[in-house]
Amino acid sequence: MDAFYASVEQRDRPSLRGKPLAVGGQPDRRGVVAAASYEARAFGVHSAMSTAKAVRLCPSLVIVPPDFSRYKAASQAVFSIFREVTPLVEPLSLDEAYLDVTENAWGETFGTAVAKRLKERIKSATGLTASAGVAPNKFLAKIASGWKKPDGLTVIAPERVEKFLQQLPVEALWGVGPVTAKKLRALSVERLVDVRTADEERLRRAVGSLAEWIKRLSYGDDPRPVVPDRPWKSRSCETTYSEDLRAASEVRSEIDRLARRTAVMLSRKNLRARTVTIKVRYDDFTTVTRNHTAEAPTCDEDEIAARALALLERTDAGRRPVRLLGVGAHGLTESSGAVARDELFPFAP
Repeated sequence: MDAFYASVEQRDRPSLRGKPLAVGGQPDRRGVVAAASYEARAFGVHSAMSTAKAVRLCPSLVIVPPDFSRYKAASQAVFSIFREVTPLVEPLSLDEAYLDVTENAWGETFGTAVAKRLKERIKSATGLTASAGVAPNKFLAKIASGWKKPDGLTVIAPERVEKFLQQLPVEALWGVGPVTAKKLRALSVERLVDVRTADEERLRRAVGSLAEWIKRLSYGDDPRPVVPDRPWKSRSCETTYSEDLRAASEVRSEIDRLARRTAVMLSRKNLRARTVTIKVRYDDFTTVTRNHTAEAPTCDEDEIAARALALLERTDAGRRPVRLLGVGAHGLTESSGAVARDELFPFAP
């Protein structure tokens, strides 16, 4: 989906259309941009940026608080359309998914035709635009989907894969962020295809176990199937505070609240957890985590809260100002004992 949260806001509030818009917190309360409209992006505003910086870049920026209930409703409508076409839908987030349309309910032979019809259906049903990438595998489709936003459609036919790969920077490789890209550039790996000729030993020293994977991707080879139901790995909640928490009692109260909220999330999904984790970010942005694993999995509120509070004693919270707190549950199983399903939004607000 294109600028999903911002697009929902502009759809539902005509006065915001055509204006630079950010969805997020207020600048004077340590707000962060969750989504930016394309009008705002023209000024350099992007998600994960502080709203204070966003306003400096774009003084006319309109900031609205997020309304996740509306975004979730729009997401459900979009995913319903996806699943009308194929059961092979692998969600990445509220607004993005992989679809395997080799076989589809429309009987279309070409993925391009399916993508066009999906885009039309989404626009007709929700009033929102989507960008699609059509390619032989997930790695290439993911890149293609962002190639011509907004409202884009990029097709990488099998015979065009090599030509497409030749124009990509090394950052296009799956799992290569700024730090890894810097290491690769130190090996004279500037483009994605340069990985192919890099010295294997030096490559392995630079990126470790990632070396074999990125070399495979450099040839456009990604064998991963679209998997509609993946195991849950964790559930978690976190909060960033507009003012630092200083009192130990205040921090304990917040950890207790977050732990109980996490336990409720587990219960609703019929999940139990063996490991409880807490996350503490101090005022200087130093972040620490602590965890405890028990033999028996649980979703009991009191037990999870007690374990989270015990972990808190192993931090400097209460002695140092705290900017963010989080509580997570890991090692999940369903009540029946089966492995549970994957978390899409770790430490969701």
